[in-house]
Amino acid sequence: MSDRNSLQGSDAGLPAADAPKSLLFDASEAERRRGLGRRFGDLRVRYKFMVLHNLFFLLLTASVYLTLAPFVENRLQQAQGRETSLILDSFRHMTPEHGEELLRDYDLRTGSPDDFGLPAAALSYFHRDPTAIWRRNLSSEHVYKGIPDSQRFYRITLPTAFYSESLLSVKKVVLSVLAVIYILAVLFLESVILPGYVYRPIRVMLDADAASQAGDRAQEIVAEELIPGDEIGQIMLSRNDTVRELRAREDDLEHAAKDLQIKNEMLETAKRSLEAQDRLVSLGMLSASVAHEMNTPLAVLHGSIEKLLETTSDSHAQSRLVRMRRVTERLGQISAGLLDFARVRRPEQGPVEVRPLIEEAWQLVAIDDKSAEVHFTNLVRAGERVHGNAGQLIQVFVNLLRNALNAVSPNGQISAGSKARTLDGQPALTVYVEDNGPGIPPELLPDIFDAFVTTRLDARGTGLGLTVAEGIVNQHGGTIAACNRSGGGARLEVVIPAESEPPA
Repeated sequence: MSDRNSLQGSDAGLPAADAPKSLLFDASEAERRRGLGRRFGDLRVRYKFMVLHNLFFLLLTASVYLTLAPFVENRLQQAQGRETSLILDSFRHMTPEHGEELLRDYDLRTGSPDDFGLPAAALSYFHRDPTAIWRRNLSSEHVYKGIPDSQRFYRITLPTAFYSESLLSVKKVVLSVLAVIYILAVLFLESVILPGYVYRPIRVMLDADAASQAGDRAQEIVAEELIPGDEIGQIMLSRNDTVRELRAREDDLEHAAKDLQIKNEMLETAKRSLEAQDRLVSLGMLSASVAHEMNTPLAVLHGSIEKLLETTSDSHAQSRLVRMRRVTERLGQISAGLLDFARVRRPEQGPVEVRPLIEEAWQLVAIDDKSAEVHFTNLVRAGERVHGNAGQLIQVFVNLLRNALNAVSPNGQISAGSKARTLDGQPALTVYVEDNGPGIPPELLPDIFDAFVTTRLDARGTGLGLTVAEGIVNQHGGTIAACNRSGGGARLEVVIPAESEPPA
């Protein structure tokens, strides 16, 4: 028992080189068969069907032939045997006086032994039995018989060749008919059946898959009228359902992605708004402090200017003092505006004519020496009124005009104009300020009204002028926008609700 176990253990541990030859043959044969199956599986469907129905019809043809040929051959052999028996029996009883006419169709002839080449054995056979018949062998087609009372002999030819030729002809006819049936059947399958019921549905499905890969949604769904009711049709229906579900999920994901993008943008906007609000809160506290500190020296300066006006008789000096008094009053208004900004207190509003506001704003801006080298044009029509606070609107236009003045070069041009329009279905007035300077950099244009955004690199640019202007315009229920002119320069537009009725 231990020897047997040890022997089995040693056989189980044989390396591949020492394995039995039968095992190696089986493995190689299995690998070869897998290779043939794989190669056949890699063929396209059309070639698979061609191979299969060719093999089928070849086997069918061979089966029919191998069934009919032995049957026909057996029947011909039986007929040949019966006819040979009848011929031999008639030949045996034939005499010169009776029976020759019946055997003329079998090439009945008479002749001497030398004419027929009969051997001595045949002559000895006939000497012993003159009435017998003789054949060289069973396969010989010639049969001989002696003529009584003479040295001559009869010879007939059995129809062996006829039956052999008949069998060959039958085999040729069967093969020809089977070949014609085979060719017609293959042509019918390849031209009618398979293209209409196999190749076309597969082609339709492949075209739909190609459309899916190309992203052509209009062509990726197989039309209902092209779907058959067989297994291929079930695959098409399942594929259509899968594609529709996949596209629906893609659309849902796309909508979700858009919603997420919008929410991210809203979050970023809120974040920037919070940062701006924090800055504005700090700015409000700072502005309140600055306004508080400015009020006392402004009051002293304003009183001093008033006393100088009372004591000075020089007209030129009085003109300059009046201008200085107007500036101190403007500074006082700015200080009050800073306090309003810090307190978020809505100022009083009423009908305000726009053209004088533009004139006064330019006079305040014209204190800068650069204004003498710039040409300013006020195109605002007289009598046009808006509903608002004059002091705050002057501050808006001062900021706009100052930005334009800082942007243009010497001998530059600045103009202000107006045109009527509607805002939220209500009458409004658009007041624009434009210049022929270099324009606003495109990267800053979307954020031009944000706090601390400035293109000026000197110490005077704080980036707060347009932010304050936007805040004032929003308090007036209007809008403000900036753009670059097609001919060069910048254009800022302020839209403010118009005064519906002129003051009495």
